[in-house]
Amino acid sequence: MEFKMKENGFVTNVEYGELHVSGNEEFGFRPYQLMVSSIVVCSAGVLRKVLEKKRLHLEDMTVKANVIRNESEANRIEKIEITYLLKGELDEKKVEQSIELARKNCPMVQSVVNSIHITETFEIIS
Repeated sequence: MEFKMKENGFVTNVEYGELHVSGNEEFGFRPYQLMVSSIVVCSAGVLRKVLEKKRLHLEDMTVKANVIRNESEANRIEKIEITYLLKGELDEKKVEQSIELARKNCPMVQSVVNSIHITETFEIIS
């Protein structure tokens, strides 16, 4: 990837299109938003694949993320609390096992495993 400086941030071109990154959200995505999005969406995407492979019927998924940052340490991300809201005919025990398997196979989570505390919970909704 190559990033070009702009007046208020940086821009790169990726397969999907232009990605604008800036510390000011008026001019692009903030770096912490991209990091959290990468971790959460990777986790959810791997979980979705695991559920499919186990032939568990998932109708819909919404993922909520609560981010805890430490202002005294450069506003670093310390914790991400992920909550999966899952809709479908799902067995709680199998979902728990699937989340554990997804966690072990998500490259983004594994990249930050010793730096950011990540918790995952779920709710099966009808």
